[in-house]
Amino acid sequence: MWRSLQAACVQLALKIDVDTLRGTREGVPALVDALKRAEADATFLFSLGPDHTGRALRRVFRRGMFDFAAKVSRTSVLEHYGLRTLLYGTLLPGPDIGRRAGDVMRAVRDAGYEVGVHCYDHTTWQDFVSRRGEAWTRDQMLRAVHRFREVFGAKPQVHGAAGWQMNETALELELELEFAYASDTRGQGPFVPLLAGPASQPAMPPRRSICPQLPTTLPTLDELIGVDGITADNVHQALLARTASARSGHVFTLHAELEGMKLLPVFRRLIGGWHAQGYQLVSMRTLFAQLDVASLPAGRVQSGSVPGRSGLLAVQGPA
Repeated sequence: MWRSLQAACVQLALKIDVDTLRGTREGVPALVDALKRAEADATFLFSLGPDHTGRALRRVFRRGMFDFAAKVSRTSVLEHYGLRTLLYGTLLPGPDIGRRAGDVMRAVRDAGYEVGVHCYDHTTWQDFVSRRGEAWTRDQMLRAVHRFREVFGAKPQVHGAAGWQMNETALELELELEFAYASDTRGQGPFVPLLAGPASQPAMPPRRSICPQLPTTLPTLDELIGVDGITADNVHQALLARTASARSGHVFTLHAELEGMKLLPVFRRLIGGWHAQGYQLVSMRTLFAQLDVASLPAGRVQSGSVPGRSGLLAVQGPA
């Protein structure tokens, strides 16, 4: 599965999801500075269209979403995101992130970090992709890819779905849009998705994608804080305990709005802890470059739950 490593130490990839205008403008530069100081690499995945974060609050009132409401109270969404961001898309119009902060995004690329597509409209994708069809999904993904080209002047190589929400059409489109690899799922390690094929041909056997998944393998900080006595002061210890037995292939997802702002000291402690455990902190493209895609296990992308995260997510399943 893995080609020979370029370094003797094991590697852990950092995947940075950027959801909001504020996270792009404030959290991203802070994270770039922290990474440079630690000589660490990472992949930045950007939300490229309108910031409609305020619309996410309707999840609190949705039946069966009590975990989301609990997370709001545990991690102080207002403190992390700010009142203005929480009004975008409701009382305030949603600003266009790609057009208002494209300079910040290009500065990340120019600093040598990998950049990719998170989504066009984060809240819209997260709330609706699992319930919408081919035309809607295609429109959203094409908007994101076209905006990425506008911002960076090149086509994206990596896609990481907002909120770990996917559908079968989106997996097919990753092939059509020529993404080299993706990180849309939660799971245990790199795998190749099995694609079900078009709904018009239900008898068609599943086939292996050529766009492998590098799933998030570790819990996020907001999934841990407030559970079993874990606080912002000791959450790094809880996470480091999960990586104490070093192995390559871990992907840790962080958010510009959290680790790039209020939880930046926690992220710095994590970097120090992972270095002490012998990890080299790399981008996802570094992990991908070492994969032997032909030998990767195949698995279905299915719906599943993750402790501390509300609702159902796209998770790595069996073949």
